[in-house]
Amino acid sequence: MRAIISVVGKDKPGILAFVAKKCADNDVNILDVSQTVLGETFTMMMVCEVDSKIFTDFVSLMEREGKNHGLVIHVMHEDIFNAMHKI
Repeated sequence: MRAIISVVGKDKPGILAFVAKKCADNDVNILDVSQTVLGETFTMMMVCEVDSKIFTDFVSLMEREGKNHGLVIHVMHEDIFNAMHKI
């Protein structure tokens, strides 16, 4: 299943590498990435392929790991993301 990962936090070296490593450790395939720095705030969106069997655990893991590193990380099913952004 496809999922969207959003990451927001104070910019510092290694954020993309940190998130990519967590994805790799959980066999999550990154399909696309967009990132930017707004002032001192790092923002990133990723489109990923996640095994539906681990999705719920992966969501919890990423939120917890994000908090531990001063980041806000959300993972959501692509269909839910798309529905939230339709007019």
